[in-house]
Amino acid sequence: MTWLDGDPADLTIAEAQVALRSGALTAAELVEATLTRASRTERQLHAYVTLTGDQARAIAEEQDDAARGGTFSGPLHGIPLGVKDIFDVAGLPTKCNSKSRSRVAAAREDSTSVEMLRRAGGIIVGKTVTQEFAAGVVSHPARNPWDPNRIPGGSSGGSAAAVAVGSAMGAMGSDTGGSIRIPASVCGTVGLKPTYGVLSTKGVFPLAWSLDTVGPLAKSAQDAYTLYGALAGLQETTLELLGLSDIRVGISHPHFFERLQPGVYSAVREAIALLASGGVEVVDAPWNDARAARAAGFIINRAETEVVHRDGVKRNPKRYGPVLVERVKASSVMPAGGYLRALQARSVVRESIEQVFIDHGVDVLVSPATPATALPADDLYAAYDGTEPESVTLAYTRMTMPFNVTGQPVLVIPCGLDEHGLPVGLQIAARPFDEERLCRIGASFEGLFSNQFGAGWSRPPMAAGVAL
Repeated sequence: MTWLDGDPADLTIAEAQVALRSGALTAAELVEATLTRASRTERQLHAYVTLTGDQARAIAEEQDDAARGGTFSGPLHGIPLGVKDIFDVAGLPTKCNSKSRSRVAAAREDSTSVEMLRRAGGIIVGKTVTQEFAAGVVSHPARNPWDPNRIPGGSSGGSAAAVAVGSAMGAMGSDTGGSIRIPASVCGTVGLKPTYGVLSTKGVFPLAWSLDTVGPLAKSAQDAYTLYGALAGLQETTLELLGLSDIRVGISHPHFFERLQPGVYSAVREAIALLASGGVEVVDAPWNDARAARAAGFIINRAETEVVHRDGVKRNPKRYGPVLVERVKASSVMPAGGYLRALQARSVVRESIEQVFIDHGVDVLVSPATPATALPADDLYAAYDGTEPESVTLAYTRMTMPFNVTGQPVLVIPCGLDEHGLPVGLQIAARPFDEERLCRIGASFEGLFSNQFGAGWSRPPMAAGVAL
């Protein structure tokens, strides 16, 4: 579709770029459409902590004045973006969804990520809801645009919800144990966790410094790579699709295919079958150290989070939420030897995942992103056939956390819907520093899924104004 066929808020970044440069759409119109979408959906969605409407409008007008003279601000000229509220944005407080920072002063300067997005022409329209200090997968009070009685995942839940519903064209998230990929999966968006250390975390409140990674959420793999390119300072971000017969995909049993909701299992297996029928070479590529990687990530995450929040929780525990207080207190008795052994294990699993790629000659590993779709906000346990329910934190991080330990880039794209009409995410893991090929593969897969399901199949009802 083009913006002439409907609301500009429903455009992808790639579509908006064409419309803006042709003069068919102005930055002011695009920003206004996005803010209007937010005003219509926020009452149910609660994706934003704050909207910067007047400032965003003023920047858009300035960009339009420059564009009329033939000058565009950069590759993100006129694109409305949300920023997770653990990133510093000059002039706004970074509250991290915590009472402990309710009176924190406004940030004096932008985080590096926000600086790079602005430099590329992006317009910040607001700060999005995060789980408290990014330590969890629920993101209260944000809700899911497919069903506002369900959670959007986390900790970048507000960013994913905003992108899915069209109140941002892209958004920043962070990923320490899956916090970009989890909400992308359950909200039906695309999420990119880049290689650890490739993008700066300056100006981002830390959770676990040796795992923390920042990255974008968007409506497509191309949009995600465009945002990644702006963050990384790349000159060229146009993706050329790969021939499906040129892609070799590995499937890792058993870890990534155990204890799945039936709807998740069916959607992912059907997606893999569709890839194979389209010419993708699919092979078994077991990674026997996946569980060890997940365990190491859990220990590293908890130990470093305790260090970050030890003094604050000790001084005033009532200013922190119970989930974080419990995490910090439990981690405070962890022996130092356990943390050191987890760091040693990290080196081992990095070598083992590299060997999987070499031994099986695969471009990527493919798996479900989460074992369950969006859970009800009042029942945070994932239920599976024939086994005990699993808490949302353990469930949602089971597939994602191994790749935080290895540090390689991972993309999540929608691959189908479950029996409740909720999106299922496909996780695609590539070799370190191979973000471009990863996104090219993701875009190629998207084309196949679009042909199968039809245009707009992954757009939530709330975006179209359907009462829920």
